[in-house]
Amino acid sequence: MSPDLTTEYLGLRLAHPVVPSASPLSNTLDGIRRLEDAGASAVVMHSLFEEQLVLESDQLDHYLSYFTEAFAEALDWFPEQAEYRVGPDEYLDKIRRAKESVGIPIIGSLNGVTPGGWTSYAKAMEQAGADALELNIYHIPTDPAQDGAYVEGLALDTLRDVRAEVSIPVAVKLSPFYSSTSSMCQRLSEAGANGLVLFNRFYQPDLDLEALEVVPNLTLSRSEDMRLPLRWTALLYGRISADLAITSGVHTPEDVIKGLMAGAKVTMMASELLQQGTARLGQVVEGVNRWLEEREYESVRQMQGSMSQAKSGNPVAFERANYMRVLQSWHPDPAGQLYREMLR
Repeated sequence: MSPDLTTEYLGLRLAHPVVPSASPLSNTLDGIRRLEDAGASAVVMHSLFEEQLVLESDQLDHYLSYFTEAFAEALDWFPEQAEYRVGPDEYLDKIRRAKESVGIPIIGSLNGVTPGGWTSYAKAMEQAGADALELNIYHIPTDPAQDGAYVEGLALDTLRDVRAEVSIPVAVKLSPFYSSTSSMCQRLSEAGANGLVLFNRFYQPDLDLEALEVVPNLTLSRSEDMRLPLRWTALLYGRISADLAITSGVHTPEDVIKGLMAGAKVTMMASELLQQGTARLGQVVEGVNRWLEEREYESVRQMQGSMSQAKSGNPVAFERANYMRVLQSWHPDPAGQLYREMLR
């Protein structure tokens, strides 16, 4: 008998624990269909950004107020309604059409950090048919006056605002840079987060020395990038009630298995699919299935959390003691082999 790959995430029963995360792959209805055809158990939509909604609102305000001091005939200057519609109409329509076209859960994605009226769009996503929401907390606190408590408060208030608008499950995709990650995760769970996605990857800008400009720089993840969310998933498993999801660095069947054993309900991938194509998703799922069969696992649930800190025979391996062991394990390489490997 084949192992049971099903898992539950955000109250959704999924066929397996590999979920495409928010990326350009889910930017179109055709892309969402291709992901389902490739075997996706659910899809996280590309993000709707807070800045987009604020900009649209500002543009509408400009249109409606620019001619307020003009003569009545100036009403002819007003744009057609289609030109100043505020809100993510295209995004919401994409959710509606996706729900009509595919049979897998659709998870909407809101990207922002400040509480306020824009979070009411979460309700619009629910009404459009989204099965769940992923709140992507992305914030760079550049103001020295914003201390850690202020930054944490922003995230918690934003979650509470969204929770007040919707009844569908809400996951929070958060940064690894909080002063106490475990405390923040606990508080988010208590504030109503049904799931936590570890972690948001911050894309760092670069400097163009010829044009003397700050330029965007996209670096796709590698399997090594999974170690940070893997560690925190293993530490948090059994300590908080929210479901845990790992994103960033999930590329192979082995990566998925590691994530599950650490305690994740699902693992999310994007970089691997962008590089290798959507067909890679089915290959990864089959690799997980084969690994389970060879080791006589009956189900994914059997392995979830089996190598977390709570169930580990060596719990200190996830903490400071492991840091010392890693340092002590390094030895000089007289032949220079390590150096040559680094240069490859």
